[in-house]
Amino acid sequence: MDTAHASASALAPARAPAHDLTPSRASRTPTRPAAGDVHVWFVRPPRSGSVPRSPGADAGTAADSGLPAPDSGFTAPDSGFTAPDSGLSVAELRRAASFARAGDGDVYATAHAALRRLLGGYLGRPPAGLTFVREPCPGCSGPHGRPAVAQTDDAPTLHFSLAHSRGLIAVAVAPRVIGVDVERLPSTGTVEACARALHTRERAELAAVPPEERQAYFGRLWTRKEAYLKALGTGLSRHPRIDYLGADLRRRPARWAVLDLPAGPEHTAAVAVDGARPDRVTVRWLPAHRPGDGPAAPDAAYGSTTDRSPR
Repeated sequence: MDTAHASASALAPARAPAHDLTPSRASRTPTRPAAGDVHVWFVRPPRSGSVPRSPGADAGTAADSGLPAPDSGFTAPDSGFTAPDSGLSVAELRRAASFARAGDGDVYATAHAALRRLLGGYLGRPPAGLTFVREPCPGCSGPHGRPAVAQTDDAPTLHFSLAHSRGLIAVAVAPRVIGVDVERLPSTGTVEACARALHTRERAELAAVPPEERQAYFGRLWTRKEAYLKALGTGLSRHPRIDYLGADLRRRPARWAVLDLPAGPEHTAAVAVDGARPDRVTVRWLPAHRPGDGPAAPDAAYGSTTDRSPR
């Protein structure tokens, strides 16, 4: 998983009626989400491929900041990436090449290329021209808080968040602070090992769920928790046991809306936004980047779903 946030301009939400969760065509006209809207994009990463080792792309250098630099460079023939087309930076190339498993590098590269395509569309800027910075940490004020795109004008900030798990990438954008998380359904062993990190009330809820439903239930709990911690800007440096994100909405953190997202049968996903529950959440599926792609626009073949009041 990875996360990020930014300022931006693109992608019109599908104008489906409230509660209509059927696929709908999306406009190719870039537009910001309205004040009460949230846009979520899912991307399927390549199933196989390799990230070639370029000169200087060693693990020690790759781990520097994990943030994109303004210049681009990436080549992964099996996943269809090329340096000038993907918009990925040298730092992103090095990070992708540092993964022990090539498939993990491909997922990382696909996630960051998709993020650049989407933000390039929202901002009306080339994906490779985006410069990423860090907001101050809310805990210590150090330069390692939420990632953001450096703005070049006085346009209102558009926040974003990025997450990826095995088999799925999620990008969320909104005009207010946002966090997103996606997780592949955990094994029963993972549920048993990680349940001790949950809030006391969450553990009680999990124990009350029938055994055959616990993997999905834990997945929903955990993605809500990580989405919220990403939105806070702390990540898991804040212990997940502190905050309650279970089924009782009244006990959840004040001033935050944390919502489950439809992510298919093998994953759970959630989004957290600062303030009131969004008026509309639009979920779309974006094709993975291929050479020659510019800033992202919705693809009608992938469609979208819209719900004014997600659970």
